[in-house]
Formats: sequence, structure tokens, C-alpha cells
Amino acid sequence: MKNMTEIEIIKFLKGNIEPIQDNIYGLGFCASVTLKDGTFLPCVIFRNPQKLIELAIRRFKEEQSGKSIFASKTKGLGYREIVKTFVTKGNCVNIYDIANVQESRFAIPPNVAKQIHGETAMSWTAFVAEFNDKRKLSFGTSWNMEFFDLPNDYDFKNVTNIISGVYLSKDNEIVPHKSITDFTNNKEQLQYIHREKPFFECFVENL
Repeated sequence: MKNMTEIEIIKFLKGNIEPIQDNIYGLGFCASVTLKDGTFLPCVIFRNPQKLIELAIRRFKEEQSGKSIFASKTKGLGYREIVKTFVTKGNCVNIYDIANVQESRFAIPPNVAKQIHGETAMSWTAFVAEFNDKRKLSFGTSWNMEFFDLPNDYDFKNVTNIISGVYLSKDNEIVPHKSITDFTNNKEQLQYIHREKPFFECFVENL
């Protein structure tokens, strides 16, 4: 298969994937990619870098001026910590290392994600998804909502209903979340909870 050019990758993303909106990073296109050496990455978010660049510049200026919200706590180390955050954290893949792009079955479409209502508990979101074969699956995440693990042959495009703030018992009954303590104590009575998947980011100027 012929390697896709950057223009072809952008055309594919805009023509086949509905972007997610992020107030900090802007639009994100969730996909899977194959690198030129054959490595397959099932979860990659493509973004225009402009908003992240603007955020970095703003944060750098705030720390240098001593006016950031962390200035009184970091005692002069804030600027170094901010630089470290922007240049050493996160998983990135270069556009020129990508051979092909395709849709990711692990990505939650925006219309499905909108049905997941708020945090179930602080730093924890749980929900149950029902698929078009009537099977229900439990999901949970401590932070990221872009990609989730799925059984083989399942795709989020086939979700027909979302129930927020609940789990599935081993008897396939809906179990409302009561508290983290209750969840921890009764976890053995629940079905397997599919968790969020780590992802890479690819920044493309013309996206």
C-alpha cells in the first residue's frame, strides 16, 4: 500500500472523522495509524498545534513575571516546571513517520460521548454502554475520555444507549454508583470494567 502524504492524511481526517472539541487544545481527530516501519498505533489524536503553542507562551510569560497562580507555592521553580511540562510530557508521533491513517474502533464518537453525563465521583467517571446486539459493557476512567478498551469485534459506532454513573453486576444488572468506598468493597461482584486507553498526539499545522 502506498504511503499517504500529509495532504492525503488531512483530507482523510476531515472527510471521515467527526472531531472532538477541547476548550484547551481545540479540535481533535481520533484515529489509528500505521507507521512507516509497520508499527500500528490504535489510538492517535491529530490536532493543529496553534492553541497549544499559545497556551505555552502564555504560561511561560505568567511564570516569568511571577504572576501565575502557582507563583507563591513554587518559589521560583514554576518556570522550570512549566517548561518541563510542555517539552518532556505526553506521547507524540511525527506526521512524517506515518504511512497510513484509518478510523479507530476505540474512539468514542462525539454523539456518544455527549451522552456521558459528568463525573460519577471526583476524578472518576463510570458508565454502561449498550450495543446493537443488546450486549452491555461497563466502562470507567479516571481522566481521559477519548479512547476506551473494547472486546474484539466491537466498535463504538454500534452503541445504541449510554447509562451514566452505573456499573454492571455479574448477573448483568445495572448497579448505581453510591460511593468510592462502596465501589471498592463490592468490586468483586461487578463485571469487568473497560478502562481508558493511552494515546499518542500528532500535531499538524494545516489541520
